[in-house]
Amino acid sequence: MAYKRILLKISGEQLAGKYQSGIDTELASWLAKEVKQLSDANIQTVIMVGGGNFARGTQLAGNGIRRVTADQIGMLGTMMNALALIDIFESNDVQARCLSNIFAEQLAEPFVHRLAEKHLGKGRVVIVAGGIGRPYLTTDTAAVALALELSCEVVLKATKVDGVFSADPMQHPGAAKYDKLSADEAVSNPNIKIMDKAAMGLALEHNLPIVVFNGMKSGNILKVASGEAVGTKIQ
Repeated sequence: MAYKRILLKISGEQLAGKYQSGIDTELASWLAKEVKQLSDANIQTVIMVGGGNFARGTQLAGNGIRRVTADQIGMLGTMMNALALIDIFESNDVQARCLSNIFAEQLAEPFVHRLAEKHLGKGRVVIVAGGIGRPYLTTDTAAVALALELSCEVVLKATKVDGVFSADPMQHPGAAKYDKLSADEAVSNPNIKIMDKAAMGLALEHNLPIVVFNGMKSGNILKVASGEAVGTKIQ
C-alpha cells in the first residue's frame, strides 16, 4: 500500500556524487526525475537535505570555532543544497518550494507549518533547509521531527547501500542485511550507525517507521514510497 505523504532524507554526501564536495548537478537532475515519479503518483513529498558536502559542524568545531558556530555553518550548507535542488527540480518539471528553518527571507520562504501544508496540498515538493534551526541536532533528527510535525507516514532515509547491515558492508562484505528491525534494537545496537540514535529514539517514541534503502538505484524511491519491501524497515 502506497504512502500518501513521505519524508525523504538526502545527505549532502549523496548530492556531491562523483565529486569530493559541492553538488553533482547531473546526479541532482537524475534525483529530480526520481522524485517526479512520486508527484505523478500523487505522493506528497517533503525533502530534508543535509549539508555535509559543504560543511559538517562536528568536523569544523575546535581550534577557536565554537560548536554552535560550526553547526550554524553546517545549516548554511543545507541552504545551498536546497536552493540548488529547487532550480534543478523545476527545470525537470517538478514543482518545488524551499522553506528554511533559519532566517533567510531573501533566499527562501520561512518554514511555517501552515505554509508547508499549503504547498504540499497543491502538489509541490517541499524542500526544507536549515535542519531544525538549532545546534547540536543533526539533519537526521531534524528529518524525524519534521516528519512528525507534517504528519508524514514514514521517513525514507536514502543511502548508498541496500539497507541496514550487521556491520559496515563497505568494510565487511559478509555482513548480513536486515529486512526488518525493531526500533528498540536499532537504538540499542552499537553496530548500527546508519542514523543517529537521537533520531531513531524520537521515531521510536512516536511509532514512526523509518526505511533505510539505497537511494542511488533507479526506481527505488518510488518503490519504497509505494510500500514495496525495499531496504530495511525500522519500526
